[in-house]
Amino acid sequence: MSDVLVCVRDYELRARQILPKSVFDYYFSGADEQETLRDNVAAFKRWCFYPRVLRDVSTVDLSTTVLGQRVSLPICVSATAMQRMAHPDGETATARACLSSGTGMMLSSWSTSSIEEVCEAAPGGVRWLQLYIYKDRALTQSLVRRAEDAGYKGIFITVDTPYLGRRRDDVRNRFKLPSHLRMANFESPDLAFSKKEGYGEDSGLAVYVTQAIDAAVRWQDIGWLKTLTKLPVVVKGVLTAEDAKEALKYGVDGILVSNHGARQLDGVPATIDALPEVVAAVGGQVEVFMDGGVRMGSDVLKALALGAKAVFIGRPVLWALACQGEKGVSDVLEMLREELHLALALTGCRSLKEVNRSLLRRPELISRI
Repeated sequence: MSDVLVCVRDYELRARQILPKSVFDYYFSGADEQETLRDNVAAFKRWCFYPRVLRDVSTVDLSTTVLGQRVSLPICVSATAMQRMAHPDGETATARACLSSGTGMMLSSWSTSSIEEVCEAAPGGVRWLQLYIYKDRALTQSLVRRAEDAGYKGIFITVDTPYLGRRRDDVRNRFKLPSHLRMANFESPDLAFSKKEGYGEDSGLAVYVTQAIDAAVRWQDIGWLKTLTKLPVVVKGVLTAEDAKEALKYGVDGILVSNHGARQLDGVPATIDALPEVVAAVGGQVEVFMDGGVRMGSDVLKALALGAKAVFIGRPVLWALACQGEKGVSDVLEMLREELHLALALTGCRSLKEVNRSLLRRPELISRI
């Protein structure tokens, strides 16, 4: 392939060549038959732009806020675990790239750089912590406290992972962390996913989740989490109006429409298709975000038009890290910025405030009217 990387797909293809197979498979794969994995990307093509013209788009403003924090574009970095498998600098490189691009980063609690290391790598950056509720509630509380102490600006609580989805490649590869790495936010080998034995013939991470994560979590536990912190709390992993309304009852500060990168339950809707239902249910009471399948700036614009305040990207960052470390992540963020700028201008929008549902139509639905 060409040495010139001009789109996210180019980075993905290059990363496939660079990364060890078990690592690439872990980052890339979805659950079971991977139908939702493919549809997360394909679903954007079902929505068509209907642009306005002659609107003076000589200047275009991409800036917005996320949970009260100013960002230079509505594209933030989502939590992806164990980034040092992609590049030695891992999450610290991602944090520096986000700072230089003027956007925010969600740090996975399963990161291979600690909460504090990421803070030190990019002081002044906008960071949020992704959190699971562990069976050990004191441990869960300590992660929240550490994030507060390190200046993180919010907690994204993952609500779709009582157990890990079945990712067949990880089972085939008997996936576990390379021996020189560990989940840096934990001390014991069991919690750091770094013990030598005990994972059997399954994906090691699936065994880890069963052993450590609390499958008995209920909506009341969101209320418990809210008592621990004054930081905004966002539920990550909502796909239905019913759950969106339930989240509002427990005082959440935002909802992230997500199917976990299609890695949990195969056969759920693509997130861009689930987004309008959640936005309608929320009715503007809290900010709604979306992740899953975003590969181009035009995908971002479609999500914004359907009501997302911002989108989060995961795999594109991993491919960029694998290819070029911090520079790769910066380049991908700037590439998406340029693509979004162009898409906004070509649809006749001068700022994100002018983006609305009138920009999009579903042709197959129109033909039925």
